[in-house]
Amino acid sequence: MVKNMVDFDFKDRYDINDLRHIIELLRSENGCPWDKVQTHESIRTDLIEETYEVCEGIDQNSPEMLREELGDLLLQIVFHAQIERENGNFNFDDVCNDICQKLVYRHPHVFGEIKADDTDTVLKNWDALKKESKHQETYTETLESVPKTFPALLRGEKLCKRASRAGFPINDAGECADAIRSGLDRLEESGFEVNSQNQQTLGNLLLDFCNLDRILKVDGEKALTYASNQFIIDFSHAEKTASESGKKFDELTPDEIEAVKKKVFSGR
Repeated sequence: MVKNMVDFDFKDRYDINDLRHIIELLRSENGCPWDKVQTHESIRTDLIEETYEVCEGIDQNSPEMLREELGDLLLQIVFHAQIERENGNFNFDDVCNDICQKLVYRHPHVFGEIKADDTDTVLKNWDALKKESKHQETYTETLESVPKTFPALLRGEKLCKRASRAGFPINDAGECADAIRSGLDRLEESGFEVNSQNQQTLGNLLLDFCNLDRILKVDGEKALTYASNQFIIDFSHAEKTASESGKKFDELTPDEIEAVKKKVFSGR
């Protein structure tokens, strides 16, 4: 029997304090060779991946998957907090304290005497308190605070939403659609050449679509995710249809591809 290298009590059921202790042990002198050499930078991608896997659990409507992936995400949070505890900057309790303080401060309609009977008022108060707590005196500062590391679509929507509080972007869906058509016209007039000017035009078009998401109250990330999933389903159907004719998809003529597309998308 191999003797345990660390002092650890095995249990039938563990809690958050056990998780903190396990991470501490893994990073200790007698811990795991891999865990104890990790840094914020080395596990940064893991944090992103676990976040997306939580989203996958939500999209799959799978409580079992969501439970597992939330645990993996929690591990990342505790891990990063443990690194900072070792650095002497803060610990997991500080992280919990800060978010509790923030929640109490930004919910004066629950923990104070401010009145907010609807979600719009709640969100308006939240934004005002957030701006105050971060000492943001201008709208530009609120835009600059949107993380540059956000996925571009999400960042674009956030920027449009915050700028709209100053009345800056187009707030009419029709006008926004006109701006999109104008951008498409510029691309067509250029002959769809591959150059920096068209890259900028296309970027502006994508930002216009982000603004249209905001106006229509559509979650662009979710809409694009669902559309991408549907694209895979449609492509699979098209490939299967092609195989029924005895050909691989890349062996079809342009006319045959058009016929397959019409068959797949008929009724849409």
